Amino acid sequence: QVQLVESGGGLVQPGGSLRLSCLASGINLENYAIGWFRQAPGKDRERVTCTGRDGATYSEDIAKGRFGIFRDSAKNTVLLQMNSLKVEDTAVYYCAARAAGCHGDYGMDYWGIGTLVTVSS
Repeated sequence: QVQLVESGGGLVQPGGSLRLSCLASGINLENYAIGWFRQAPGKDRERVTCTGRDGATYSEDIAKGRFGIFRDSAKNTVLLQMNSLKVEDTAVYYCAARAAGCHGDYGMDYWGIGTLVTVSS
């Protein structure tokens, strides 16, 4: 069975940092592009950042300069490092994998169930 499991969410103050993990089983993440997405209450899901099989990264404006995506291939894990967090970053964060890469007008192959990040004083 293929499974993606996110972890690392929780409560953090504005300006703080948090590291999320996406652990895969049943697939080797080196064969997939990996994206991080988020969905805030009452809002549509949006992509945060993505890394391709070649190591290239593609970050949306909401993430540039604050968030980074990294692979830990030995652990079959992808990390999302989140810095300078803002209240508006509060959302459920999901990781997803796609063999075809970060681009294209079609869906991801596999999704995790998400982890909640709450930014509040």
